[in-house]
Amino acid sequence: MDNEKITRLFEKYCGKLRITPGWDVKLELIDDPDWKKTGDFKIDCDDRKAILMLNVKNPKQENIEEVIVHELMHIKMYPLDQVTESLIQSNFEEGTPGYEFAYRQFFTTLEQTVEELAKCFLLEYGEDRSFSYGRCEKTKSFNELYDGLNSIE
Repeated sequence: MDNEKITRLFEKYCGKLRITPGWDVKLELIDDPDWKKTGDFKIDCDDRKAILMLNVKNPKQENIEEVIVHELMHIKMYPLDQVTESLIQSNFEEGTPGYEFAYRQFFTTLEQTVEELAKCFLLEYGEDRSFSYGRCEKTKSFNELYDGLNSIE
């Protein structure tokens, strides 16, 4: 996908998600072959500024539009993210099993929620409504996970 189309999609979803004009959001296209992520963001919640970074060199997802929506959903969810993270930090001692469990559960649930919202939004407004299956293709199948295990019977 060319950079002009990426910028157009970014601007479209900033509007659809009502991120702008309330936030100042900048798109940064990463052309570094060593950058491992497909998308990420930097945020200053107090100043309501964010930078959405997209890997245009070697993205791991096939549908960049889906990545744009996913990352912008993180910006929408950021206040809730910060409240939950603060609750974890104030109720668990860092490095303890409880802290590690709460953090892992929170971030797993956050990613699942953001991705589900992104998929719903993409199905409603997307130009490319296909989902990326990159991570699934690299994992073992259900049967492969159980190869070699003894039957309980």
